[in-house]
Amino acid sequence: MNYSVFTSESVCAGHPDKICDQISDAIVDAALSGDSYSRVAVETLVTKNQVVLAGEVTSQVKLNYQAIARKIIRKLGYTHGLYHFHYAYSPVLVFVHEQARDIAQGVDEGGAGDQGIMYGYACRETPELMPLPIILAHRLVQAVDEAREEGILSYLRPDGKSEVTVRYEKGKPLLVERVVLATPHNLKVKPTQVKQDLFNQVVKPVLAKYGFKIKINQLILNGTGKWEIGGPAADTGVTGRKIIVDTYGGMGRHGGGCFSGKDPTKVDRSGAYACRFLAKNIVAAGLADRVEVKVAYVIGQKQPLAKAIETFGMAKKPLKVIQAFADNLLDLSVPTILEKLDLRQPIYQKTAAYGHFGRNGFPWEKIVAHIP
Repeated sequence: MNYSVFTSESVCAGHPDKICDQISDAIVDAALSGDSYSRVAVETLVTKNQVVLAGEVTSQVKLNYQAIARKIIRKLGYTHGLYHFHYAYSPVLVFVHEQARDIAQGVDEGGAGDQGIMYGYACRETPELMPLPIILAHRLVQAVDEAREEGILSYLRPDGKSEVTVRYEKGKPLLVERVVLATPHNLKVKPTQVKQDLFNQVVKPVLAKYGFKIKINQLILNGTGKWEIGGPAADTGVTGRKIIVDTYGGMGRHGGGCFSGKDPTKVDRSGAYACRFLAKNIVAAGLADRVEVKVAYVIGQKQPLAKAIETFGMAKKPLKVIQAFADNLLDLSVPTILEKLDLRQPIYQKTAAYGHFGRNGFPWEKIVAHIP
């Protein structure tokens, strides 16, 4: 990592793209709850007073797509007509059919549900073994959402973003240079008051947890100076548009495919989770301070086409030792990933906000091995 300054961003759970991710993943969970071998590939689009669902689902479960979508939208706080997007009144159009047989015939035999390249990343910058900029960005928007939902800052409205700039020295975080927050709010509350409240209730405690602090003049709130109404009425959302937010904030590479709306036979999802599992355990075992794991698959085939490990010159052991450690920890064939990481369970809606990595409770985040 040769940057002297690095910036990452995250978004609140009520951001339009994240509404879509959570609806799509709620559909995945609903299907897997009744049929763990369900095949799901569903995209969501939201805009002013409109929700559109489209994709492929093959499952023993009959799903009420409209009810699933409306439950998520209500949970995210879109309960007021002022937002021009409402859980009960905005139409939900559904265009879902079964998975194509040409794809299914390969997946039925345990092969990958698509071709693709996936990456996993880990480093020693935070206790979560994640890059500091993206972890801070996630924790900030999560704290903004909690302040709104718990009534601490009741004038806040759904939607929002964060951006964090960190200065590095010799590859290690030195200080936080800048924090940017964007969130809609009731304009009866002055922006100066909103900024002070967010600084005290959100920014200071989040940064302090990681050993950093800034002054209030290092916080930028709502760059245009005004934001009253957020959500789909202000900005159309689509599933899978926040792939860098979902992963490593730009510090680790991304193969291109999104995660949300896909059952785990899609290696865009399961392959990336497996790579994170390996990378995190390599770092946790003390074999390297920074690691990236790469894998590539061909549709219909069980075994990866290629796999590789990069340590950025920060390995503590020879590469052959690290590779042997990874091979013993998890075979990267599709059936083995699904079994060993227990991915055929309804755990995905929770992944669809605040990042898929760096949070406890997911099987790919478990540390299971120590230095050999």
